[in-house]
Amino acid sequence: MIGILAGMGPKSTGPFVDNVVKQCQKIYGAKDDMDFPHMMIYSCPTPFYIDRTIDHTDMERAIINGAQKLESTGVDFIAMPCNTAHLYFDQLQNSLSIPLLNMVDETLKEIPHHTNKVALLATDATVQSGIYQAGFLKRDIDYIQKDSWQTNINQIISKIKIGQINEASKLWSKLCSELAEMVDAVVIACTDLNVVLETKHNNLHFIDSSTCLAKAIVNKYLSDQNA
Repeated sequence: MIGILAGMGPKSTGPFVDNVVKQCQKIYGAKDDMDFPHMMIYSCPTPFYIDRTIDHTDMERAIINGAQKLESTGVDFIAMPCNTAHLYFDQLQNSLSIPLLNMVDETLKEIPHHTNKVALLATDATVQSGIYQAGFLKRDIDYIQKDSWQTNINQIISKIKIGQINEASKLWSKLCSELAEMVDAVVIACTDLNVVLETKHNNLHFIDSSTCLAKAIVNKYLSDQNA
């Protein structure tokens, strides 16, 4: 049984589970209800506020408690569709006796080899942590960042969280037009952004961390089934 520790933020949980179902269809041709895996989904509220500095002690405690509750239900491994929560990945894994998939590692694997310049769209906490930038450096990829982009992303995430999706989509389209002029790939490292990500921009290649993790979940499930 797959364990999904979600709810960070709440609006991202439904789209992420839909993505896992979609990957089951794509990767191994799931069709009938019985073709899909057992999943236990725990929406875990956490003390995250877009306009405040994270209290890392409280955040880590909330996520560890959530992961341990999920483990107690009998899941075989856990996936956590929240990039910011991966700041505490080692502490989380050490608190569990089952595997925890690493969303950041899975996303970095999916960056095309020909990529030269990349932007990272994420919360302030994820950007400032450097967990993605370290991977860009290993691949010799130029990381392009502008303060105005981060300001726009913060506004988009905030509007999504309060349900102002049309306003968020307008800001998103404008941001993507700017990005297309400066980078050839964009890493989407915030699951809330899946709400607006469906808007296509032909000049940009998106590497969506949610989709990367969803693929990893299905591949792990299949591997465990065949073991």
